[in-house]
Formats: sequence, structure tokens, C-alpha cells
Amino acid sequence: MNRKNIIFPIAALCLLAASCGVYDKYESKNTIPADIIGMQTATDAPAPISWREFFTDPLLQQLIDTALTRNTDMQSARIAVEQSQVALKMAKKAILPSFYLSPSGTIANFNSSTSKTYDVPLQMNWNPGPIGNYTNKKRAAQAVVLQSQARQDAVRANLISTVAQYYSLLQLLDRQLDILTQTDSLWNASLQAQQVLWQNGKIYSTAVNQQEASCLNIKTQIVDTRRSVRSIENEICRLLAIAPQTVERSSWGSYPVMPIAIQHISTSLLANRPDVRLADHAMEEAFYNMQAARAAFYPGLSLSGSVGWTNSAGGIEVNPGKILSSIIGSIAQPLFARGQLKGNLELARLNSENLRNQYVQTIVDAGNQVNEALADYQAAAEKQGYYKHQVEVLHNAYSGTHELMDNGKATYLEVLTAQESLLSAQLNEAKNTYDATCGIIDLYIALGGSAH
Repeated sequence: MNRKNIIFPIAALCLLAASCGVYDKYESKNTIPADIIGMQTATDAPAPISWREFFTDPLLQQLIDTALTRNTDMQSARIAVEQSQVALKMAKKAILPSFYLSPSGTIANFNSSTSKTYDVPLQMNWNPGPIGNYTNKKRAAQAVVLQSQARQDAVRANLISTVAQYYSLLQLLDRQLDILTQTDSLWNASLQAQQVLWQNGKIYSTAVNQQEASCLNIKTQIVDTRRSVRSIENEICRLLAIAPQTVERSSWGSYPVMPIAIQHISTSLLANRPDVRLADHAMEEAFYNMQAARAAFYPGLSLSGSVGWTNSAGGIEVNPGKILSSIIGSIAQPLFARGQLKGNLELARLNSENLRNQYVQTIVDAGNQVNEALADYQAAAEKQGYYKHQVEVLHNAYSGTHELMDNGKATYLEVLTAQESLLSAQLNEAKNTYDATCGIIDLYIALGGSAH
């Protein structure tokens, strides 16, 4: 057959497939509505904020660096990216023909006559499949790589935030332990003073018993807090994939987490969120899978051939051997496949529609997460002044009540109430500062969790 008789029909079919959208490229849907956060945003598009700008404590940065290097989840995410990259390389090479060297030989004996034949052919098979199939599968594989990279970024950002939260919790427990230790010292002194008053007959033994019970309660809280410190240290070591050990940390309040100014928050930062990128690339993969399902309706080209040495040409032995070559080409047009081609296309279309809905929900969830993180931080920041003032007021109340009791003008119950209220206010103030820090950490994740 004349080559033109083969090339022209194939070219015509390629043009037909292109005109039907088989080679269309995916247009990213990664656009964030301007009002998704529900607040006035910056007019420019700030760059993603580095985690080092959020977490300036050098000891915390060392822990995060170690976690990013050693954490097993991070290693699994890295391997997943490399696996997807290998799959992409395979998809890119799928268009190439296959070559096989398959030598064979035969020795036959008939009526005292021996016949020796051999073939040393190099065989070639090329089956690119339906028109447009290779291109769409390659592009789908590229989308899978981007998804795996987004998952890796999500693991990295969550790991950074988790280490930061545990580190901040350790600092909170240190602060609470300081408060409990100081309170234990004060209450022990108060107990000794009340024992003197009881011995002098100025108060009843009930007051001494109540004060002693409060001191014992403080001691149990100190034990529980130390146990919590050990538990959090163990959890940090688990994240770092190291043996349990003491975690070195800065003192409470030495390096506060960076408070993000509201005017610097922009909806454009949400487009960098790993889950938003992942949802977009999942739609991209589904788009190309649907293109591949559509391409299955078009003809597929198949070529095979061989070239090599043989001494058996048409049953005639030739010695030495001669070169024998052959090539076979075919075009297969699907006509009836029991509804599988239409079914595959419809399934691909429904999957694409479902992923689109998931993307919309991901955007909504992203905006909600930013709003919640901002609300948590702002509420904690607003309460901080109140807690500080409350501690000052209750400290004066405790001192005054204790002085009144020493002069016989207040009961031991009033002193107990004052000291319990002061302790509770001090612990609540520390906890509120931790809540504000957690709000900033949550905001770091909500704004994309840049890992660079």
C-alpha cells in the first residue's frame, strides 16, 4: 500500500479528534472569591509568609528543622512524590515503541538428512492507542504529581504547626508549674501562720485543716503538671523520630508568635493552601481522564515489525543467512463495545462534577477556617487585659483578706476563697495567652501554611 494512503487518513483523523476537544488543555479553577473571608482584605497580593516569620524562637526553629528532616510522615510524603514522578516518566515514554530481541533456532532430522535453521530478529511493537489517548494520560500523570506535591506541603505545614503547638503547650505548662510552685510556697507559709494562731487559741483547728487540704491539692496539681510536661516532651520526640528526652525550650513569653495584622491578610493567600491546590489538581486529573475516555471513541493505530538475520526464507535454507524484514500496520475503529465506552465517559464526567463540588466546599472551608482563627486570636487578645487586671485585683484582695484574718477581722473561709480565686485567675491568664498563640498557629495553617 502507498504510504500516502496510510498517512493522509491518520492525519485526517487527528484533525477530527482535535476539533472535538480531545486535545483541549485544562483551565485552572483556582480562583478565590474576594469576600470569602468576610472582611476587608489587602488590595495587593502578598507572598506566602514563611514559617520562620511566624515562629521566631530559635529553639522552636531547631525542633521544626529536625522534624522536617526526620519525621516518618514527611518521609512517606516525599516517597509518594517520587513515586508519582516515576509514574509521570513512564507515562511520557508510553508513546515510544517497544523492541525485543528474540533469537530462535531449529534442528530437524529426516531420513538421515539434518536441517539447521535460525532466526535472529529484532521485533518492534508500537501501539499508541486511540488518537489523543497518550497526550491526555501524560497530562493526567502530571496532575497526579502536582497532587502529591500538594499533599507533601500539607503534611509539612501540619507538622510545623503541630510542633509549634506542642512547644507552646510546654511553655504554658512551665508557666503553670511556676504559678503552682509559688502558690505552694505562699500557702505553706500561710499554713504555718495559721498553725501559730491555732496554737494561741485565736482560730479553730478547722481553719488549719482547710488550709492544709488546699496545700495538699496544690501539691497534687504540681505532680500532674510535671507528668503532663513529660507527656508533651515524649510526643515532640515522637514527631522528631528521636528517643524520649528533655526538650530544650525558651522561657514563657521570650519569643511571642508573630501577631498578624488584619490588613495584611489577603484572600489571594488562600490559593496557596495545599488542600485548595490539591482539589484543583484533582479536577485537572479528572478533566484529562474524561478527555481520554472521549478519545477512546476514535481509531487506534498499531504498528509491528521485525528485522534480522535468518537462513530460512520461505522454507528455503540459505547459508550464510540473509536479512529478512517485515512491517504490519493497522487502524482499529471501535464500533460496539457493549456500552463500555459511553459508560466510561459518563463515569468520568460524573467524577469531574463531584470533584468540582468538593473544590467549592474546600474554598468555603478555607474561608471559614481563617475567620475562626482570627476570631479566636482577637478574642484572646481582647481578654488578655481583663485577665491581667483581674490577677492584680485578686492579688490585692488576697493580701488584704489575709491581713484582716491575722487581726481577727476576717474568717479563714474568706482567705481560702481569695487565694483560690487568685490561683484560678493566674492559671486562666496563662491559658488565655496560650489560646492567642494557638489562634496565630491556626491562622498560619489557614493562610496556606507556607513551609519555605
